[in-house]
Amino acid sequence: MPLTASGGAAADAVPGANPIIREKFTADPAPLVVGDRLYLYVGHDEAQPDEMFNMREWLVYSTTDMRRWTGHGPIMNVADFKWAKQDAWASQTIEKNGKFWFYAAVEHDDTHPGKAIAVAVADSPTGPFVDARGSALVTSGMTPKGTHSWEDIDPTVFTDDDGTTWIAWGNRHCYIARLKPDMIGIDGPITEITPPHFEEGPWLHKRGDLYYLTYASLDRATHTDEKVSYATAPSISGPWTYRGELTGSARNSFTIHPGIVQFKGDWYLFLHNATLTIGDLGGALGRRAVTVEHLQYNADGTMKPVIQTEAGVTAPPARQDTTRTQD
Repeated sequence: MPLTASGGAAADAVPGANPIIREKFTADPAPLVVGDRLYLYVGHDEAQPDEMFNMREWLVYSTTDMRRWTGHGPIMNVADFKWAKQDAWASQTIEKNGKFWFYAAVEHDDTHPGKAIAVAVADSPTGPFVDARGSALVTSGMTPKGTHSWEDIDPTVFTDDDGTTWIAWGNRHCYIARLKPDMIGIDGPITEITPPHFEEGPWLHKRGDLYYLTYASLDRATHTDEKVSYATAPSISGPWTYRGELTGSARNSFTIHPGIVQFKGDWYLFLHNATLTIGDLGGALGRRAVTVEHLQYNADGTMKPVIQTEAGVTAPPARQDTTRTQD
């Protein structure tokens, strides 16, 4: 049954059940913990019935209990990057050196045709964010291996234990590079780390001694909808070992986009699907809705497969399996 923003299932939904944001269509969730609050950065899907995508701004929500979410309004519009012309696509924000750094995929103007990665900065997790360099951090000419104009999308940013910050991104090819200490430049070579069936939406995180690269995957020989898969490594430079699928496909949506975070002792996996209806508009490729599920790990560090649900984190997590081993 589709969930609606006015009446029906949504009106009766338990706070925190999926989708967690119901007054707007949202996609590409990116969580960030600051103190005792979790901030969630999302793209705003505004596609009308005859549109595939219409994304012009990024929004942020926050919570202290994973049940009730507070909207803080738009933090940026794609027009705030004067060199970009459209498409407020996937983003991620991290905190470093007392500031908040926002990385996002946009469509560059005709001086560098194709998708590009922007970086903005703010003194607060809710903004106001401003263009941090006045030009793109990554353009299509910097990654010439791709054969399509939307290769440079979906940035994920991660600061390692030694204080070095890394950025990974891509569509069909996954790239990684070190960021300069000022957070607005690439420091050294861009390296390809494409894991099996990589499509888009990479997310980097670390737990214990293991590094994780989680991403939207698509086995084009056998599937038409993305799933979430992941790989692990003993260091950020690899070698990366493919660990298989973490989730199945999202309901009603070709795309899926992972965001992983630990908050108040528990781990969570953010995703999106297309089950929400607002007014006369039903969920679709360009009208997605953000969800969240419990995330658990096995004793060997592998992640326990996640089943996408309507209850989400309002239901207790599945019983943990601590006996599994994997080479």
